[in-house]
Amino acid sequence: MLDRKKTNIIIYTTSWCGPCKSAKRFLSDYGFDFEEIDIEKENISREQMASMTKGLTVPQIVINSEPIGGFEDLVKFFDEKL
Repeated sequence: MLDRKKTNIIIYTTSWCGPCKSAKRFLSDYGFDFEEIDIEKENISREQMASMTKGLTVPQIVINSEPIGGFEDLVKFFDEKL
């Protein structure tokens, strides 16, 4: 079970990404705070992001230092943990 107050979530996004918006809405609906990092604004290449998250596409979601993957992976992760 995930503790809403102790769970550290980072989402790597871009401004134009539909699944990024879905992931942020999903987490907000469940009451989880998250840190959003826009890779374009922060000038992070997809290769740099992949070295941190193991994924080249956005969104990339990291929960408690564990790379989860994209939006669909987030939904599966929550189905297993909640």
